[in-house]
Amino acid sequence: MSLLAIECTHEALSVALEHHGTIREVQSSEWKKAAESIVPLVQQVVAESDATFQALSAIVISAGPGSFTALRIGMAAAKGMAYALDIPLLPVPTLPAMAASLQASEDAVVAVIQARRGEYYYALYHATDVAANRWHNDVQRGSADVVVDAALMAARVGSVVVVGRKLLDLQQPLAEANIALLEADCFSARSLLAAAERQRTAKQMVPLEQIVPDYQQAFVPTMGKMG
Repeated sequence: MSLLAIECTHEALSVALEHHGTIREVQSSEWKKAAESIVPLVQQVVAESDATFQALSAIVISAGPGSFTALRIGMAAAKGMAYALDIPLLPVPTLPAMAASLQASEDAVVAVIQARRGEYYYALYHATDVAANRWHNDVQRGSADVVVDAALMAARVGSVVVVGRKLLDLQQPLAEANIALLEADCFSARSLLAAAERQRTAKQMVPLEQIVPDYQQAFVPTMGKMG
């Protein structure tokens, strides 16, 4: 069994391959150049794992939410490989995978991803549910104040930590509320593999044509000035 995973939803790009029980991962800082970077990274991790594309059992993709462009590029690359190799594509929701990757000792984790216009996608996960693989994808969207309020509500009944990437606007209000904010260095393509394997084992496959990114927003094009 060999699973190839891609994570490029926001602020980072990584590709991981689980092959014969060993996981190898490559990462890139060229997240904003995902269109040019994904295929070389895939080729690199396959070569370094002494694997072949024909040996792959499934492609795994971080399904969002996240950057509209990065989600579209990542999903297109993953679907293209799955179609060409005639193997399943396993979409994994990004926020619960991020929460699970933290392996926090706190009672709850608020996983956060930057949205647009000063807003954030966020979801609250209780540690007992994460440990038991009871994931949900009940994603909310709001301002920094809304995210802080959600963390404060969780803190009333137990310890809580907030995790995400480059959440600069949340640093001060969370510090003032005495709530820890952790950088999501723990979250990458390898974080998707366990959930994908559970999907595969349970045969929770979705037809390739029905799999779409979880944008959590409507795309509104920006019109340039006519002149």
